[in-house]
Order: sequence, then C-alpha cells, then structure tokens
Amino acid sequence: MTAYVFPGQGAQFSGMGKDLYESSEKAKALFEKANEILGFDITKVMFEGSDEDLKETKVTQPAVYLHSVIKALVQDNINPDMVAGHSLGEFSALVVAGALSFEDGLRLVAQRADAMQKACEINPSTMAAVLRLEDDKVEEICQQISEELGEVLVAANYNCPGQLVISGSDKAIDEACIRMKEAGAKRALKLPVGGAFHSPLMEPAREQLAAAIENTEFSKPKCPIYQNATAKAAVEVDEIKANLIAQLTAPVKWTQSVKNMVADGATSFIECGPGKVLQGLVNKIEPGVEVSGVE
Repeated sequence: MTAYVFPGQGAQFSGMGKDLYESSEKAKALFEKANEILGFDITKVMFEGSDEDLKETKVTQPAVYLHSVIKALVQDNINPDMVAGHSLGEFSALVVAGALSFEDGLRLVAQRADAMQKACEINPSTMAAVLRLEDDKVEEICQQISEELGEVLVAANYNCPGQLVISGSDKAIDEACIRMKEAGAKRALKLPVGGAFHSPLMEPAREQLAAAIENTEFSKPKCPIYQNATAKAAVEVDEIKANLIAQLTAPVKWTQSVKNMVADGATSFIECGPGKVLQGLVNKIEPGVEVSGVE
C-alpha cells in the first residue's frame, strides 16, 4: 500500500514551483488562480523572492501548500491508499484525497496563516527542537517548568524518535533549553519561528479557523487521512473537520501517525512537496519502508 505525505512550514525555498509553472499548462492555470484567490502575486514571491520573503507566515503557508498540491495534481497516476500531512501539510493531504477543493484548501490555508500571525502578536512565544532525549523525559520537564513558572510549555511536534519540538512562552522555552541539556539532550535550540504553534497559545487562531472550517464544504475522502491530532485514520467529514480544528492547539503526532500507517499496511511512502524533510523522518521512524519523492 502506498502512502502520500505532505510537508509543512519550513520546507519552502526560493524559486519553488517555477519549474512546474513553466513545464505544465495545468500547473500554470492553478498558480494564476491562486494569485486571484489570495489577492497578491504569490507566484512572484515563490519564484523570485528571497528566503527572507518566503519566511513571512502569510506567504510561507500558501506557498508550501501550492507547491505540494499542484505537484500532485499535475501527475497522471496519483492514487494513494492513505495520506497524511505534517501540520500545514494536512490541508494539502485533504485536497489530494478529494476531501477539499483546491480553491477551498487555499482559502483555509490563507485564513490559517492570518489567524496564526494574529495569535503570535497576542502572545509572544516560540518553539525549540530537543534532540536525543526520550519523549517522556521531555514531557516531564515541560510539565515541571510549566507548573513552576505558571507559563505555557508543551510538546508540540513528535517528529521522529529523538526529535521532539516544544512550544511555549519565551521565558519557558529559555528555561527548557537549559534543563533539557542538563537532562542529557544532545541539543536544545530555539527555532526561528514567531510563535508557539500547536500549543494552547494558539487558541485565538483555533477559534478563528474553526469558523472558517465550519463554513467550508468538505467531501468524504477517497482514502483515509491520518490526522495530526489523533494519529489515526479518518474518513468521516465531521471527524476530519473536528481534528483539523483541534490541530492548531494540539501536538503534531507525526511519529505515531507513520507507525499507525505502517501497522495498517503502508509499505511505501511518497513525499509530495518541496524538500525531503518527511522522507528523512519516515526513514527514522520506520527504517524498513520504501521512501521516495514526487519528481
């Protein structure tokens, strides 16, 4: 069985999607439609913008979504048995699985980016990657610091064994980086992000996005989607929407999702989108499976 997986924020690069635009009329039409929907020339930023330009949340999220989805839609033979997306990538996965239209997916991604940007401005916060420390130890230290300081600090992204990203207030993250190293982490480093994604500090964004999701038409997907909030397969529209809303304040259970996909029969994982981040993570989670990318 083949699983298609879709990356999230951080996979972007300058020039992304330009080859697609120039080599496929279908891709070109979808990019042009995206410019219309967003109300600004995102293709110009993607094709010609600097890495700095692409880091802006309102650009990054639609850019990664567009690259992933258009790359999939121009293929003749994409027929996944199951799909999953890392954080933002969940929207790309839903489009490819037929649960969302290209246009509605893009509108939701744009609203998600806007909502997250606003939430970051309300609550100054950040994230940090913790390497080579057991998940339960990381969770324990987060809970201790959170209780001591009265600040938000949680496990946010279970990326692969030995790589867990934490989210919280600036003060809590600074303290966590010190204590994680003391506890034996190989590294604990702050990430260049402007907010505590996948934590309770994203509650204002969750509320804003929930309204948009409830007002968007979803269809039953043609294959199961393994969602970040539960790491389990979902096919019912109400369940998919609830998990998508929960995603902003819940951790990304990527390790658990990949393990469940393999347990349910996935033998091959194909990453669709910019970069090879997920191929690397899948290899570390389940070394025996076949991993590749869409050319």
